[in-house]
Amino acid sequence: MKKYLVEFIGTFFLVFTVGMAVRSGAPLAPLAIGASLMVMIFAGGHVSGGHFNPAVTLAVYLRGRCEARDVTPYWAAQLAAGLVAGLVVAFLFGGRASPALHGTVPSAIVEFLFTFALAWVVLNVATARGTTGNSFYGLAIGMTVMTGAVAVGGVSGGAFNPAVGLGVFTMGLESARQLALYLVSDFAGAAVAALAFNFVNGRD
Repeated sequence: MKKYLVEFIGTFFLVFTVGMAVRSGAPLAPLAIGASLMVMIFAGGHVSGGHFNPAVTLAVYLRGRCEARDVTPYWAAQLAAGLVAGLVVAFLFGGRASPALHGTVPSAIVEFLFTFALAWVVLNVATARGTTGNSFYGLAIGMTVMTGAVAVGGVSGGAFNPAVGLGVFTMGLESARQLALYLVSDFAGAAVAALAFNFVNGRD
């Protein structure tokens, strides 16, 4: 239960930061989002692995570093955290926002690519034998999300995370169609990243 609680806490603060930064129009929203993920990984990574993202959990499972019995509870904790964070943000701003409009094909492409990049970075800095015991993994992962938010946030909303997708849908920032796109593209990107990692590194 400790692992699942840590996953809930870390995912909650990530999604809460996304919602508060975006809805307040903060000019440094991508930096705040990446930094939030970074500090939560440093805080909880030693307990749960610091996934805070159902797509990352899938990648780590396919890589062989997450037990099958933990996958569903991790997903439940992460998605519950995204939902609760979305409800809190909507309450603080007095209701839901108006959904953004994104092109389906461009969104699918960039969500797939940057979720692939995120999962690829996670697997290489946090699970590979060659980087065992490093102290930079949280920074590397957080900055990957920041990079994606800056580069393609305007194209897809920059979720790269089904829990974030659920959260921003709950806040009203994204449509149900965009949430479905996040689920498909983000899980697909993470799965392909795991396959690429296993091909390059083996199941060390």
